[in-house]
Amino acid sequence: MTIVLFGAIGTVISFTIISFGATQIFKRMNVGSLDLGDFLALGAIFSATDSVCTLQVLNQDETPLLYSLVFGEGVVNDATSVVIFNAVQHFDFSRITPSDAFHLLGNFLYLFVTSTVLGVGAGLLSAYVIKTLYFGRHSTDREVAIMILMAYLSYMLAELFHLSGILTVFFCGIVMSHYTWHNVTEKSRVTTKHAFATLSFISELFIFLYVGMDALDIEKWHFVQDTPGTSVAVSSILLGLVLVGRGCFVFPLSYLANLAKNNEREKITCKQQVLIWWAGLMRGAVSMALAYNQFTRSGHTHLRGNAIMITSTITIVLFSTMVFGLITKPLVRLLLPPSSRNISRMQSSEPTSPKAFINVPLLGNMRDPEADQAGYQSALQVFLSKPSHTVHYYWRKFDDAFMRPVFGGRGFVPYVPGSPTEQSLPNLIPEEGGS
Repeated sequence: MTIVLFGAIGTVISFTIISFGATQIFKRMNVGSLDLGDFLALGAIFSATDSVCTLQVLNQDETPLLYSLVFGEGVVNDATSVVIFNAVQHFDFSRITPSDAFHLLGNFLYLFVTSTVLGVGAGLLSAYVIKTLYFGRHSTDREVAIMILMAYLSYMLAELFHLSGILTVFFCGIVMSHYTWHNVTEKSRVTTKHAFATLSFISELFIFLYVGMDALDIEKWHFVQDTPGTSVAVSSILLGLVLVGRGCFVFPLSYLANLAKNNEREKITCKQQVLIWWAGLMRGAVSMALAYNQFTRSGHTHLRGNAIMITSTITIVLFSTMVFGLITKPLVRLLLPPSSRNISRMQSSEPTSPKAFINVPLLGNMRDPEADQAGYQSALQVFLSKPSHTVHYYWRKFDDAFMRPVFGGRGFVPYVPGSPTEQSLPNLIPEEGGS
């Protein structure tokens, strides 16, 4: 619920503040011909966070609550920003009536719900295909290929129906991690984990290289060189709106989230709230992509307003990534000093092993007897396991009774006669520990 508050409701609040501030301030400045749709697009562009730097510093085992909040909020935030951006682009601002606000809200809810349903449906389809229809499941290369292609299918279907591809593939990934991923062999799980981690790293590296090389493109800077003060002022105003917009929802929503929690250990402390606020100040790939999508349709080298917005976005992305990113690690050490028993783990290049990471499902039963026996139950699992009858408790009962028998998952892996079998995970752990 806290992740939904930050990622969805918080993004809408940030979008509203940035859009309103840009509309009121930039209309009084000579920044070119920008209309209401451009100002609303600015709110969606600069509401998309990039918490990669913070996640590289945080330790999942030491601060599972903070890590899960920053990670979950970052992903949901990106998806919500894209959905808002698509809703703004599809909206006709030529004639505005009092009912247009409800129409814009309805368009946003339509994109959000349909994209989510499509992602969940594609994930369930992949789980059913691998569990029921696929008979060569002990071939690692084929299993990995099917998982990748089914995930990509969800994205392509979303783009085909003009929905949010990032939101669709996000929920498809959640469902696949809960059902499909457990229907394949242990070798395929480890291969999938490392394959996607490598692709993610390469993608991030390519995007940062692209942003850096594009910042050196002289043509777009030619239209703002006559008024450098205006460009600096626009970048500073947008950065200030980002700071204010994020602070206006992190601290109030954290207070509301703490009211619903009885356990003091689950409440978000003031220091954690500051880190959550700081983690979302950096802007990255999503902001760049949305800015180019909005302000290059008429050519950024021909319209002065578009050129200013593109250069301002590049400036904010570079400044927030370099300055805020460099301050992140000292800030985390200052507010959350690591305990002496976990210092060595904090300094390691891989704080969590692949098996420790892949034993953390997002939807499933956190009380897995195999994981308990193997000793790989992470701190996040302990945090999410609640003896009280919460929504998660009723979801586990429904999942165990109806969903997992059909779509597979942990404890419901089908056996194919004549196929090579592998040793179970508990039998492998003593051998690895002994080696």
